[in-house]
Amino acid sequence: MSTHDKVAIVTGAGTGIGKAAALAFLQDGYRVALAGRRKAPLEAAVREAGTAASRAIVVPTDVGKASEVRALFARTEETFGRLDVLFNNAGAGAPPVPLEDLTVEQWQAVVDVNLTGMFLCIQEAFRIMKRQSPRGGRIINNGSISAHAPRPNSAPYTATKHAVTGLTKCASLDGRKHDIACGQIDIGNAASEMTARMADGVPQADGSMRPEPRMDLAHVASAVLYMAGLPLDANVQFMTIMATKMPFVGRG
Repeated sequence: MSTHDKVAIVTGAGTGIGKAAALAFLQDGYRVALAGRRKAPLEAAVREAGTAASRAIVVPTDVGKASEVRALFARTEETFGRLDVLFNNAGAGAPPVPLEDLTVEQWQAVVDVNLTGMFLCIQEAFRIMKRQSPRGGRIINNGSISAHAPRPNSAPYTATKHAVTGLTKCASLDGRKHDIACGQIDIGNAASEMTARMADGVPQADGSMRPEPRMDLAHVASAVLYMAGLPLDANVQFMTIMATKMPFVGRG
C-alpha cells in the first residue's frame, strides 16, 4: 500500500463506480470523504474497506444543493486539512421515455445533479486547492460514453454529459495558473447496478433490443487511480474506458 496519505473526495460513492473508486483510493493510502445522498450505502462501503476504513469519513450530500456541497468540502478540509483529488462522479438519469414526454421536472432533476452538481463541486475544490499549501490538486470528472454519442430516449443524460466535457475543458484551462489539473473519464458499460439490465437487452439505435457486454468495475477504479496518481505537471485530459465489444465504435 502507498503511504502518501493524500486526500480525496468521491461523490456518488455509495454504489457502483463511485464505491469502487473510493475503495481503490482507500487501499492506495488516501484519506477519503465518501459523499452521496444516502448514508447507509456510504457506511456499507466504508465497512468493506477493512482496516483502511479508519481513513474514511461519510458525508451524506445532495450535490445539486449548494449548501450541502459547501458542507461536504468544509467537513473534508476540517477533518483532513487539505484536498488533493476530487472524483466528480455523482450522476443521475431520467426515465427512458420519448423526448417529448419528459416533464420539465425530470429534465431539471438530471441537470441539477449531472451539471450543476459537478460545477458546484469544482467551485469548492478550486477554493481549497488555491489556498492550501502545497497548493493545487486534481479534479476528475465522470463523463460517459454519452459524452460522445446518445442512446435512444436519453436527452437529459446525454445533454448533461456533453456539457460536462465543456466544463472539464474550462476547469482545466482556468485551473492551470493555480496548479489544478482537470481531466475526464468516459466510461462505457461498467458492470454495476445501473447497467444490470444490459444482460437482458437494451434499445439500440436501429430500434432493436440487444444484450450488451460489460466490464468489471475494478478496471474503472484502476483507471481513476492512475489519473489521480500523476504528478500535477502531467494530466490525462480525456480517457475512454469501455467494454471492448460494446456497440459504440462503428455504425449499426
